Amino acid sequence: MKRDKIIYWTATAIISFLFASGALMYLFNYDYAHQFFISLGFPTWIIYPLAVLKILGPIVILTRNSLFLKELAYAGFLFDAILAVAAHIMVGDGFIYHGLAAIILTIVSWRYDRKLFGAYVQKASTKYKHHDAHDS
Repeated sequence: MKRDKIIYWTATAIISFLFASGALMYLFNYDYAHQFFISLGFPTWIIYPLAVLKILGPIVILTRNSLFLKELAYAGFLFDAILAVAAHIMVGDGFIYHGLAAIILTIVSWRYDRKLFGAYVQKASTKYKHHDAHDS
C-alpha cells in the first residue's frame, strides 16, 4: 500500500506540474504560445481557455471533491497529451517525449487513484430485484 501511494503521488505531482506549468507559460509568454500553436496548426483562440483548464485540472484531481470533475480532468489531460503527440508527429518536429510521458503518467495516476481511493462507479442497489420479461 505504501508503494502504491508513492507511485500515485509521484505521478500525480508530475502531471500536475506539467500541465500547470504549461498553462502558466501560455498566460505569461503569450507571444511564444501563439507562435507555438500556429506552428502546430491549432487555433490560437484556444490558448486562454486551455490555460484555465490546465490550472483547474490539477486542483480538481488533488482536492477530490467531485468524482465526475476528477474523471473529466483526467480525460482532458489524456486527450490534451494525445493530441499534442499527434500534432508533433504531424509537423515532424520530434517533440513527442513530453506528451508520451504525460500520457503514461496520467494513466498511472488515474489507475492508482482508483486503486487507492476506490472505483467511481456506484454499485447498483440491491433494494430492487431485476425481473426478466419471462419471469411474469
